[in-house]
Amino acid sequence: MPTSSSDYTLGERICKARDIAGLSTAQLARRLGIKTATLHSWESDRSEPRSNKLVLLAGVLNVSPTWLLVGRGAPPVAEEQTTADIDNMRVALDRVQRHAQALADEIAVLQERLNGS
Repeated sequence: MPTSSSDYTLGERICKARDIAGLSTAQLARRLGIKTATLHSWESDRSEPRSNKLVLLAGVLNVSPTWLLVGRGAPPVAEEQTTADIDNMRVALDRVQRHAQALADEIAVLQERLNGS
């Protein structure tokens, strides 16, 4: 299993950066002005982008061309979470906490019943 960015192939780095950018292959291909099949070929290491597309790809993915080519330099970083993402996480956390409390209450009742027997 790769341990650093330089252990990945060019295709793996493109795929990783695309995932972190939150783009589908179709979305990234559209932004680059290429066919989705071409991007699939790059990501599966069947072909490599020309230098002009590599520079454009790096810009769209917010990484350096050097990182894409050889894995040296700053790796891609996920964008900050939006307010909506944070609100959704708070709602989910609240729901899980209420469920956990209900389970804790049920456990306490069952323990009392067992201890009372």
